Order: sequence, then structure tokens, then C-alpha cells
Amino acid sequence: MVLRADSAWAALVLLVALRVTPLFVMVPVFAAAPAPAAFRVILIVAIAATLVAATGAALPAAPATLGALFAQAAGELTIGAALAFGLAAAFGAFLFAGRLLDMQFGFGIANLIDPVTRAQAPLIGTGLNLLAVALFFAVDGHHLLLRAIAFSLERFPPGRPLGELALGSVVGQFGVMFTAGLAIAAPALLAVLLLDIGFALMSRTMPQMNVFIIAIPFKIVLGLAVLAASLRFVGAAMGRTFESVFRYWSALVS
Repeated sequence: MVLRADSAWAALVLLVALRVTPLFVMVPVFAAAPAPAAFRVILIVAIAATLVAATGAALPAAPATLGALFAQAAGELTIGAALAFGLAAAFGAFLFAGRLLDMQFGFGIANLIDPVTRAQAPLIGTGLNLLAVALFFAVDGHHLLLRAIAFSLERFPPGRPLGELALGSVVGQFGVMFTAGLAIAAPALLAVLLLDIGFALMSRTMPQMNVFIIAIPFKIVLGLAVLAASLRFVGAAMGRTFESVFRYWSALVS
């Protein structure tokens, strides 16, 4: 790697840093990290400088005017947001699965307060999201993320028109959030549905029984037991969800 310190190099580092920034803002893996803002800025600039040095041969010259620099900066933010959306949608699948399970288990009225976003988060969704974060680092997802950013710089360098982005892939990745979330929650949802059908038949045969009160603890115990037993299969669904992110990035900048 060859490091330079001229205006062209500084402009390229700025543009690449703007592409990397949405990943540290929109993605739960980095957004939830309790790090000072100054440290985040230094880290983003350091990553951008390293990427510019590693892929400098493929990057174009710096913009000639200040207006062109602002236009390219807006474009880089858009590209970075599109890249970050793919990973955010993958983690959104786990929150979606948790929301479905919370509603069926009766945990919908017992949400957690996320200290980072100051918003309510589902109980089971928060646990699945933390499990996904651990799996992301366990499979070296952070290394693959850096390689994906370098790949995007080689295939879609700063200054390239945004009209060449394959924005149709964004819709497909949005659908992954729902399909993957439903696949993760499917075993427990099916078990609770069968239990609901059983209690519905019981309420017709014994109308004097308060089925609603009796069903709640059964649904919680059965749902959590099935969810725990299906975790060995959920790992494969999580892996496919993360694989869809890299396919999405490849289609976006191709």
C-alpha cells in the first residue's frame, strides 16, 4: 500500500468515509457499540484511508470543483445507505421474528427499552438479535464486510453515476427480512398455533373453563421450549440470511 497526503488523496478519503459512515449508523452491529463519537470518526477515517491505499489504482481522480465534490459526497452517502440497508434488513429479520413470537407468546405487553435507541424492543427479538450479532462475529462477518466495501469501491468507484446502481435489488432484500424472519419463527409459531387450536376445541366442549387464562402459561412454556429446541436449525437460517446480504451487495454494484 502507498499512502499519499495531497488534495486528491484527502478528497478520496472523504468520499470513501462517507460511504462507510452509514454502516456505522444504520447497522445494529456497530450502532449499538457504546463508543464515543470522536472514536467513531477516527475509526471511519482510518478505514477509509486504508481502503483508498489498498484500492488506489481503481479509484478515479478527485473532483475538480467544490460543487462536484458535494455532488459526489451526496452520492457516496446514498451508496453507503444502500449497502447498509442490506445488513440492516438482515438483522431486521431477527427483530421481525421476535415480534411475531412475542405476539403469539403473550409478551407483546412486556417490551424492553433499548438504551441505545431509547425505543421499545421485543423481548425475544432482542435475544435473537444479540445471538445474530454473536454469530456475525463468529463467522468473521466483520472481515467480509471490509472486503465487501473494497469490492464496492472496485466495482462502483466514487464519481460513477447513481443511475447505474441496481436499485431493484433493494426490493428483493426488503423481502428477505420478512421471509427469513418467518423461517426463523416458524417452528415455534406452528407449535403455538396447534396449541391454540386445541384450546379452541376445548373451549367449545367446556365453555365454563376460562381458556384464555389457562392458555397463556401453556403457550409461553411450549413456545420457549420449541424455540430452544429449534435453535440448532435456526443457525442455518441465520447463515442464509447473512449470505443474502453479500448477494445483495454484489447485485447492487454490478
